[in-house]
Amino acid sequence: MTANSEKNNITIYLAGDSTVQTYSESSAPQAGWGQYIADYFNEDVRFINKAIGGRSSKSFVVEGRLTAILEEIQPNDYLFIQMGHNDATVSKPERYTEPYSEYKQYLKMYIDGARDRQAIPLLITPVGRLHYEEGQFLNDFQDYCTAMEQVAEEEHVPLLDLMTMSLKHFTTIGYESARELFMISHNGTDCTHFIDKGARVIAKLVADGIKEMNMKLSSYV
Repeated sequence: MTANSEKNNITIYLAGDSTVQTYSESSAPQAGWGQYIADYFNEDVRFINKAIGGRSSKSFVVEGRLTAILEEIQPNDYLFIQMGHNDATVSKPERYTEPYSEYKQYLKMYIDGARDRQAIPLLITPVGRLHYEEGQFLNDFQDYCTAMEQVAEEEHVPLLDLMTMSLKHFTTIGYESARELFMISHNGTDCTHFIDKGARVIAKLVADGIKEMNMKLSSYV
């Protein structure tokens, strides 16, 4: 086998929300970490970003988006799952999941679907928002993070705790610098979504986290 034919021998599918999705130029400067994650891996890895805004673990399934991934995914591919932001939207029943029952059940559908196809699931806790009070960055999705940690332990799935990593990074750089990563620096209101600079920072956190995990994929970062 030639070197060229070995390229892209690992494929990673991303299932997530607006903080992960790839945006068109017309949406600039808004960006999701999924559109930059490949920059931190070697050329043997390719990413297929299926993340889309406004979706929860439930609505992503109901709309057939998980099925579409599972129809494509191959043995030894990876499925990265970052859900939680929209699961917490009580006012939108098509999105909302109760964290310790419904949310966990849906996450297990992603895991089981990947494993049924000999693919490898990886759970990623929701990325932090710019929620800063009394000198601290706050986790707006604590129950969903805890529930995902429980699923990871119950199902023996690797977990990347992006919430903890992102809040720790925001704390390290301070509020004013963290603010420059979010759309609020562009439109004055949005403390959830990232500009391209912020999306790159989060993508690097994800890559660094994977590098530190004891898994085959770590050596490709």
